[in-house]
Amino acid sequence: MRPRELPAGPGANARVNDGAGARSGRPYRVHTQRDLDRITAVHHLPAAQRFAMKVVSTVLPFRVNDYVIEDLIDWDNVPADPIFQLTFPQPGMLAGADFDRVADLLRRDAPRAELDAAVAEIRQALNPHPAGQRELNVPRLPNGEVVPGLQHKYRETVLFFPSQGQTCHAYCSFCFRWAQFVGDKTLRIATNEADKVHRYLLQHRQVTDLLFTGGDPMVMKTRHLKAYLEPLLRPEFDHVQTIRIGTKALTFWPYRFVTDADADELMDLLERLSAAGKHVALMAHFNHWRELDTDICEQAIARIRATGAQIRSQGPLLAHINADSDVWARLWKTQVRLGIVPYYMFVERDTGAHQYFKLPLAQAWEIYHEAIQQVSGLSRTARGPSMSAGPGKVEVQGMAEIGGERVFVLRFLQGRNPDWVNRPFFARFDPEAFWLDDLKPAFGEERFFFEEEYQNRWLGMGFGD
Repeated sequence: MRPRELPAGPGANARVNDGAGARSGRPYRVHTQRDLDRITAVHHLPAAQRFAMKVVSTVLPFRVNDYVIEDLIDWDNVPADPIFQLTFPQPGMLAGADFDRVADLLRRDAPRAELDAAVAEIRQALNPHPAGQRELNVPRLPNGEVVPGLQHKYRETVLFFPSQGQTCHAYCSFCFRWAQFVGDKTLRIATNEADKVHRYLLQHRQVTDLLFTGGDPMVMKTRHLKAYLEPLLRPEFDHVQTIRIGTKALTFWPYRFVTDADADELMDLLERLSAAGKHVALMAHFNHWRELDTDICEQAIARIRATGAQIRSQGPLLAHINADSDVWARLWKTQVRLGIVPYYMFVERDTGAHQYFKLPLAQAWEIYHEAIQQVSGLSRTARGPSMSAGPGKVEVQGMAEIGGERVFVLRFLQGRNPDWVNRPFFARFDPEAFWLDDLKPAFGEERFFFEEEYQNRWLGMGFGD
């Protein structure tokens, strides 16, 4: 059943992007915390719930648009509706003491400086940059100069944060990059220095994959994308074989690919990159099959695939949104039908509102196991549940009893040291473990095989050459 449409009532403060959606006759209207009381659909919610939204969105970023409100959320099923949980603040997203602290400040209309100080302190405690991404993944040029807006964690892959793409058409409430969006420049990773990016790629011939990330690069105008991407068509960049673009736009604004003013120009760019021999992959973030359940989304998918670009899907397993094997099975089946390749099921990262969304690793594996049993081999390309932790991407392959000890069976799908990849290792079974850091080695071992090298070689250091 498709969600019931309900007018959003953008109000005086709703921002309108005159370019996005112009050809569709549907303007792109975005709503932030200042607009919460002006969204018509929210008026039907209890006053206590509306106030809780204001409290949480004072700490964590909130941004939604009319397409999400009108076409994706089933307001008859709020607050349980998964897309409502995906985009609107919920009281449990902050620890009780933090929620009460901010609520008190708002109720007594505390001075702005007092509120800002409290919010900054709470944000710092939410692990704004997990897995050492600000400390361990920082690339440098041969002269030692730091290259801003890049991360280089794995040998073959560089992440690029273009400054024009450090927002999204709407924000996911679970986002592990939430610190990019709160207006604190000290927490932000971004650059518009294309020359330094290209120089770094030329000096690191082992890099085969460039991942544009954010935020969402698909909020950028096509002319900005072209400035970053077209130079990669030159022969000296032949070693950069794959261009990945991480995006949630197929969920939050599929008009970007169909009727936005520069949608055709974007399709032409993707087609030229593909025709030149680059593997172009849109790394689409999907969390629920309902995100695919609109005609405009299907049109967008078809247009992208017609350029020769591939769409791969990934997303975390989340309490309140998709902690159900049937939901994942239907998501993967729908994606395969539409020509999307299921790629990753992630474990929710240890940052932001993870206390609200996290699930024990044992439960995560059970959901994955039950979901993968329901689909054909074409959907079994989805790997997981996977933790993007400091040492690398660690997959929970299952649970077993070995030598009388119950254990988690684990392996690296990607690692800081390529020699770690696909090497199995074992952790003592713990029903309360949520993340790699919660696990202890099995069989009486003092540490996991990678820990000493990780501590000595990477902690406190940049990527290096």
